[in-house]
Amino acid sequence: MDVRMVWRRWLAGHDRVRDALPAVPVVVVVTATTAVGESSWHEPRWQAAAWTAVSCLPLVVRSRWPLVVTVVTLAAGLALMAWAPDLALVPAAGLVALYTLAVLGSRRTAWTACLLASVALAGVHAATHAESLVAGSALLRFDFAIAATALGRAVRNRRDHLARARERAERAESMQEEEARRRVTEERVRIARDLHDVVAHHVTLVNAQAGVAHHLLRADPDRAFEALAHIKENSRAALDELRATVGLLRQPDDAPGTRAPIPRLADLDRLADGFRASGLSVEVTRTGVPAPQTAATELTAYRIVQEALTNTHKHAGATRAAVLLAYGPHALRVTVTDDGSPGAVRGAGTGHGLIGMRERATAVGGTVSAGPGPEGGFRVVADLPLPLAPASV
Repeated sequence: MDVRMVWRRWLAGHDRVRDALPAVPVVVVVTATTAVGESSWHEPRWQAAAWTAVSCLPLVVRSRWPLVVTVVTLAAGLALMAWAPDLALVPAAGLVALYTLAVLGSRRTAWTACLLASVALAGVHAATHAESLVAGSALLRFDFAIAATALGRAVRNRRDHLARARERAERAESMQEEEARRRVTEERVRIARDLHDVVAHHVTLVNAQAGVAHHLLRADPDRAFEALAHIKENSRAALDELRATVGLLRQPDDAPGTRAPIPRLADLDRLADGFRASGLSVEVTRTGVPAPQTAATELTAYRIVQEALTNTHKHAGATRAAVLLAYGPHALRVTVTDDGSPGAVRGAGTGHGLIGMRERATAVGGTVSAGPGPEGGFRVVADLPLPLAPASV
């Protein structure tokens, strides 16, 4: 692992050590500066070095109390400038504190402290050196405080920018995860709807035909055998549709060609035959001019008819049902009616069938309504949009 990375991680867990580190170069530089003469080196002024070291002690807690540390270090530095006016440097500990205040504090607090510190530094230097407040050396001290604060604000702005960028990235990632969860939920609902349609329809027919076979097994073996044949046919159809549904989940796309195993409106007559074999008379009627339709619309219409007839056979106690496919210029209306009555309900349903029909219709831009028919019985009406015909040239 990189040594610098290890060092940074160690400092991140030791705030006091990190805050005190700038004191080391500050003391070293001040000590070396006091040893510089006009023409040669001489022994450092140890009193100034010691005073500088003492003024750096508050830096240990500069991250916790930046404003207090700024006031203390600047006061100590200004006292040092007044006591040793020939010292060339400004209060370095105070500049470090100003930088820290600019990074951690508010903009107003940082620049207010900077302005006061700049005026104080320039004023003390001018007073101790008998110079004008606008002299070059006095203005240099003024600029040092400005530079420390400006550097701190630049670091603060950069950190804020990186934090906002990180927040945007996390928000985008969260939105992607939420979108993925939403799609997974929609896919689960679609799979549950398909399996419900397939299983409920065929199991209902198999159950009805098994009851017929059991009832006629001794009295009329031929009809019982015929009912058993229908059970075999419906169970095989159920397996085929289940296999096709599972196969769709393995397809890389949802192109129309991948829906070949799924039943369509052309298979409604065969669907009606299955219900007739179980004792429900079903009549299929088509009106209007059949128009081209998408595979999704055709599958939706078929499933709605299938579910409506299944509900009729299971719950309505009906003996007859009628399916009407009315093709209009822009929509296909599917109507399923029966002659059942509320008093003849055979069992309570879960309500998933009607929910599934509405979800299917909504998915292709259509609507479904269900309720008692005007002449008794129950009626399901679905309006499904048809694709616009291409304009003739």
